[in-house]
Amino acid sequence: MLIVKVGGSEGINYDAFLKDFIHYKNTILIHGGSHELNKVSTKLGHPPKILTSISGFTSRYTDRKTMDIFNMVYGGKMNKMIVEKLHALGQNAIGLSGLDGRLFEGSRKKAIRVIKDGKKRIIRDDMTGKVEQVNIDLITLLMDNGYTLVITPPAISNENIAINVDGDRLSAVVASAMNADKLVILSNVPGLLRDTENYNTLIEKISRNEVEHYMDQFAKGRMKKKLLGAKEALDGGVSKVILGDCRNKNPLTSALNGQGTVIE
Repeated sequence: MLIVKVGGSEGINYDAFLKDFIHYKNTILIHGGSHELNKVSTKLGHPPKILTSISGFTSRYTDRKTMDIFNMVYGGKMNKMIVEKLHALGQNAIGLSGLDGRLFEGSRKKAIRVIKDGKKRIIRDDMTGKVEQVNIDLITLLMDNGYTLVITPPAISNENIAINVDGDRLSAVVASAMNADKLVILSNVPGLLRDTENYNTLIEKISRNEVEHYMDQFAKGRMKKKLLGAKEALDGGVSKVILGDCRNKNPLTSALNGQGTVIE
C-alpha cells in the first residue's frame, strides 16, 4: 500500500498531481490546505497566528473560530475540490475528514510551551492534538468497495472535540496503521535543502539514523514536521519515505523514481 500526502502550500499543481495519482492503485490520499486557510481566515477578519514551540516546531494557533474556518476550508473547499477533480478523471472518490466515523482519534494537548516575543509562554486554549488511533475498519470497508479515499484533518479528540492535527504526522500514523510500504509527502519545494534559498542544495538521501541530525541542522519551518513525520513512519514499520516536489508535471511518479529526499 502507498500513502500520499499532498500539501496545501502556495504553488501546488493539483491538476498535474491528480492526473498522475490516478495511475496508482491501493493508495490513500491525505491533503492539507494551509495556503487557502490563510487567505480565507484573513478575509474573514481572523488572520492566522503561528506558534513556535520551545523545540523549534511551528504550528497554527487554533481557537474555536479558527477551527470553524479550518473545517470550512479543509473539509469543504479543498476536500471537495480534490474529490470533484478525481471524479472528472474517472475515480469514484470519497472525501472524509478525521471527524467522520471517528476516522482519526487522539488527545488534545492540555498546554503548549511556546516562544513569544523572546519569552517562554504556556498556551492552554489551543485546539491542537495528536492522532493516536485510526479507524482501519472504515478505511478497509471503503477501499474494498472501490472508493478512492481523500482524507484531511481535523481529527476527533477523546472528549469528542475537533482538534487540529499535523497532516504530515497524521500521514505517518496512517501509513503505519495500514502497513504501507511507502509514504510520499509532496509539497512546494524539491525536498530537504541544505540552503532553503538554493534549490540546488537538495539532500537526496538520508538514513533513519540521520534524521534527527538533518532535522536539527537543515530543516526550517514546516520541513521540521515533515522530517518528524518521516521518522515516525519509519519507526512504525514503513520502509521508505520520500519528500517530493508537487510543482512538477508528474510529481508522484517523479518522487517514486527517487526525485526528492529519500529516507529509508
